[in-house]
Amino acid sequence: MNTQAVPMSQLKRASGVGTHKPDGQGSVQVHQDDSMKIDGAKVFAVYGKGGIGKSTTSSNLSAAFSNLGKRVLQIGCDPKHDSTFTLTKKLMPTVIDVLAEADFHTEELSPEDYCYEGYNGVMCVEAGGPPAGTGCGGYVVGQTVKLLKEHHLLEDTDVVIFDVLGDVVCGGFAAPLQHADRALIVAANDFDSIFAMNRIVQAISAKAKNYDVRMAGVIANRSADTDQIERFNEKTGMKTVAHFPDLDVIRRSRLKKSTLFEMEYSPELEAVKNEYLRLAAALYAGSDPVEAVSMQDRDIFDLLGFD
Repeated sequence: MNTQAVPMSQLKRASGVGTHKPDGQGSVQVHQDDSMKIDGAKVFAVYGKGGIGKSTTSSNLSAAFSNLGKRVLQIGCDPKHDSTFTLTKKLMPTVIDVLAEADFHTEELSPEDYCYEGYNGVMCVEAGGPPAGTGCGGYVVGQTVKLLKEHHLLEDTDVVIFDVLGDVVCGGFAAPLQHADRALIVAANDFDSIFAMNRIVQAISAKAKNYDVRMAGVIANRSADTDQIERFNEKTGMKTVAHFPDLDVIRRSRLKKSTLFEMEYSPELEAVKNEYLRLAAALYAGSDPVEAVSMQDRDIFDLLGFD
């Protein structure tokens, strides 16, 4: 077995980094091929702690954009492939599964094999992920965008939403940040999700050095209050862009395979729908990026962890 160290320059050439500056300290990540850039659409990447409600948030945000007359494509980036569940009313096959069935001969695939129309015309794709311990999520994202470009599915799209797996901030699952204009973080008003948010802020800051992505802010979710989030925001420069309380109607919508825009009317539901519509309109109109600076782990414990 050859244990000789490989020079950093050779690693960079092998990974496709070339003469680009690295994304972060010690990074040898694969850089985006310029031909894979998503043009014409506004692209958002949604991150946050696992189980915090990213898929529910992403799907309802897609529904809100569609209700504003926008042509929307949502891309789920999770092996569970349930990001678009409430939009399509079913679990869709993943891009990776479809590619594997075709022995990775993309010319044998058509858009109908992996792209499905959901609520109000929202187009839905589940990228999926590699088998556990065997691959990189960045490859999955890259193959998905490549297919969408080959089949011209991005040409008539106004909004693309990447719904990204959990709080993983490795190079692979940070790959959607190479395509996004703005990154959103979903967080509850608790220590664990704020700790995850801080790590995601670090990842976004690293990508922003070489790519166009910038922070849009934090969506407070499943929380009656936002005091802990606001304490973090004050220290880091983050900004809350929307607040969705912990309501039973939101939980029931997932059980009913429905977006909030399909649920029976109630005053509290109407308020949540209006908040989604407001957020969608604000994101599409554009705003100045949030200049957030992450905290050291110890400092977060001192700020939030010992009350």
